[in-house]
Amino acid sequence: MTSFGFQLYSLHGVDDPLPTVVERVGETDFEGVELAGLGEVEPDTVADATNAAGLEIAGAHVPLEALEEEFETTVEAYRRLGCEDVVVPWMDPEHFESVESVEAAAARLDAVADDLSEHDISLHYHNHDQEFVELNDGPALTTLLAETENVGLELDLGWAGAAGYDPLSYLHDHADRVRLVHLKDYDAESGDVVEVGDGDLDIEAAVDAVRDHGFDWLIYEAEERPDSYGTLDHAASVLDAYW
Repeated sequence: MTSFGFQLYSLHGVDDPLPTVVERVGETDFEGVELAGLGEVEPDTVADATNAAGLEIAGAHVPLEALEEEFETTVEAYRRLGCEDVVVPWMDPEHFESVESVEAAAARLDAVADDLSEHDISLHYHNHDQEFVELNDGPALTTLLAETENVGLELDLGWAGAAGYDPLSYLHDHADRVRLVHLKDYDAESGDVVEVGDGDLDIEAAVDAVRDHGFDWLIYEAEERPDSYGTLDHAASVLDAYW
């Protein structure tokens, strides 16, 4: 059964320490949080905060470089949290400029995925819009999926739409690689992501699609007002209206 989570990057500008932010999310009806770094907070402290708030760990965004260069330390931290899904949140546009660069990126991701699997952790890749440049008569993201074996896709619906693609069609076409989905909205005319409810995403259809496919998590993410709990309040209102 699919659960609804909240990506903590949405509040990365809030001055409160991470445990306090987690506590605030626990006051809503969200079922879990997706981490976006631990800062200086010990994993056990974060685990205590999520447990006290009644929240599960939906996953964690971790830079690829940290997974490559500080693998043991990084894995140990997220194992202590009981985190089973790690997501690479970004790769620079240069990695999607040619088939050769995508193949190189895929090799790096697959290597990390293989190492993580030995610790019972799955690796996923989260898109923005740079992955939708045209390669081989299709988006570079599709080439990346074809060139990887053990890397899942955390499809960001807003960025897929902002790039000019129908996000729900892309989700359906690649559902076999997806367990995590980011709920984000987009303005098709401007090519920008916007607050959920202010754009062109059919939210009800998106929620239905995620549930119908039985993905593990639908995760709300916002890129506006990261320094305000108003972002969380709006996210909670979306959850109450559509979940």
